Amino acid sequence: MTQHQKEPAGDKRRLLRRRTVLATIGAVPVVTVAGSVLAATDASAATANINPSAPKQTIKGFGAMCHAAWIGDLTAAQRDTAFGNGDGRLGFSVLRIPVNENQSDWSRDLATAQRAVALGATVFASPWNPPASMTETFTHGSQTNAKRLKAGSYAAYAQHLNDFTAYMKNNGVNLYAISVQNEPDYATDWTWWTSAEIVKFLKENAGSISTKVMAPESFQYIKSMSDPILNDATALANVDIIGAHLYGTSYANFPYPLFKQKGAGKELWMTEVYYPNSSANSGDSWPEALDVGEHIHHAMVDAEFQAYVWWYLRRSYGPMREDGQISKRGAMMAHFARFVRPGYVRIDATANPATNVYVSAYQSGSTVVIVAFNKNTSSVSQQFTLANTAASGSVSNWLTDSSRNVAAQSALTMSNGSLAVTLPARSAMTFVLNLSGGNSTTSPTASASPTVTPTPTATSGSGTGSRVAYTMNTWNSGFTANISITNTGSSTIDGWTLGFTLPSGQTITSGWNATYSPSAGQVSARNVSYNGTLAPGATVDIGFQATHTGNTTEPTAFTLNGVPSAVA
Repeated sequence: MTQHQKEPAGDKRRLLRRRTVLATIGAVPVVTVAGSVLAATDASAATANINPSAPKQTIKGFGAMCHAAWIGDLTAAQRDTAFGNGDGRLGFSVLRIPVNENQSDWSRDLATAQRAVALGATVFASPWNPPASMTETFTHGSQTNAKRLKAGSYAAYAQHLNDFTAYMKNNGVNLYAISVQNEPDYATDWTWWTSAEIVKFLKENAGSISTKVMAPESFQYIKSMSDPILNDATALANVDIIGAHLYGTSYANFPYPLFKQKGAGKELWMTEVYYPNSSANSGDSWPEALDVGEHIHHAMVDAEFQAYVWWYLRRSYGPMREDGQISKRGAMMAHFARFVRPGYVRIDATANPATNVYVSAYQSGSTVVIVAFNKNTSSVSQQFTLANTAASGSVSNWLTDSSRNVAAQSALTMSNGSLAVTLPARSAMTFVLNLSGGNSTTSPTASASPTVTPTPTATSGSGTGSRVAYTMNTWNSGFTANISITNTGSSTIDGWTLGFTLPSGQTITSGWNATYSPSAGQVSARNVSYNGTLAPGATVDIGFQATHTGNTTEPTAFTLNGVPSAVA
């Protein structure tokens, strides 16, 4: 994104230029189109089929950029709103920060990055410019003072990125990845790179970088910037994440067949956008905000991105208003971010069961999350059917409309794997359900400090036993763990405590569907109010997010109410 938005009130000249570019290429409307959507001709939609047996991409998270040098840092309360979970919060699990060219500025974004990590978020960084001593000017089209990295400074630049990575690590922030360059193909105000120069850097220098490497972060997901990386085996071996921005990118250009062909083992992230425009009051414009929800839907379903990252986190057109409250656009992101946590896998779903209705689904263990948007001016009756399950039970759900933001609604009922709902006119809804039957889990709400709450007295009768399945999804400095606890005995368990020992170097930062204490060593996970009763054959899913120092082994033994559990 352009440096022009560094000023507190917004640089109207440069903002107009960016919007003019987008309008000229004809993909992003300067005036919202949501208001022109007509009422659905039918009140009923085709069944949306959800297939947990057809996994797609693993989700890394949802988030935004903070750039303290340009717009000021978040306050302590705003950090918690951004990266905490629960009512009134965004639930972001990804933070993007800049790599300032001057080391004296590296501390500007440190406090927010430290708090984001403490709340379980992944942090990555993008540079706009190398240090001035490493650059030279040249003529780029009509620009006579364009900037590029000197041919002899590639190794020094790699060391600059390493130095920033080390600085952050020494201050408690283990970067997940670092980018080679922000928008190398739209760099009038920063440093230009050609695709050939990026490939050269990746081949000759990126192997020395001490964290994951991202490239090319093209302004408009221009495939000619990333195709050469995918087509060069050496360059591809030295990059970990293909990063892209979506300014003006049409939905038709979201899919990336070459990445699917050659990108095995690599990640695909959307690392910057605002959509559909950045007019002063657009953050809370309704129903325009539904366009954001549809945009995320296409990014997940059509592009199959693993992360979705907004431009400025706190801005009039961003997910957080300047007063620190989430905006309507933020509510659209929270419908994903609060419930589709890192490590969840998108699963196949009927993406467009009716005109202006958009559906995507995600799974972790036996928990399934469905996110649906209805952009019509009338309500739509929507049936969801889950393949290969006869599970029944209550379904937690949340709603955003003109007057509510991610508001919890009365529980719905799933019967034999089928859920019938009414999607209100111009609304977003998230549904959380459990494939194992019984009551569904609620929002995987994270807390910064696991706490202990009173637990119902555990009752164990003859024939009581349990089975535990533990699944980890790891990354550079952290992981999520999803735990399924099944009552294999013949007696109901009324109140439970799961005991296990976390391996050395692992520390819980947040958790859901149980309370955890302590955060390291011998851990006790206790039921919460809604999942303390386990009938024979019933399963409950819990989980947590944690950091590690290199040891990613799993616990080897579990007890339930002091009795050893079988391990699946």
